Amino acid sequence: QVQLVESGGGFAQAGGSLRLSCAASGRAFSTVAAGWCRQALGKERECVASVNWRGTSTFYANSVKGRFTISRDNAKNAVYLQMNSLKPEDTAVYYCAAENRAYGVSYSLIRDYHYWGQGTQVTVSS
Repeated sequence: QVQLVESGGGFAQAGGSLRLSCAASGRAFSTVAAGWCRQALGKERECVASVNWRGTSTFYANSVKGRFTISRDNAKNAVYLQMNSLKPEDTAVYYCAAENRAYGVSYSLIRDYHYWGQGTQVTVSS
């Protein structure tokens, strides 16, 4: 069982930066892939970044590639999303997510997760 709690959301101006953190509980977290997804008001959920269980392989949606960086620290049971060059269209609730497939291998952005956090709001003003 894995529980996820996000933090670090807030307000930023266009061009600014924010760093999201996700604290995970449960020993299994270090063995599963994790990622970040977001949902803007009135829009479908979009998964934007994923990282494998070792932290050695990352994937990004085209909408954030080159601006966002996902990383993880298994010793701290945490995953992060560094968001730079923010745009107003990045405004959304951001969710941390994790798979339940231990030592899984992925070759593209993961969009199907088993565990979800409660979300943190990110608002970018123009």
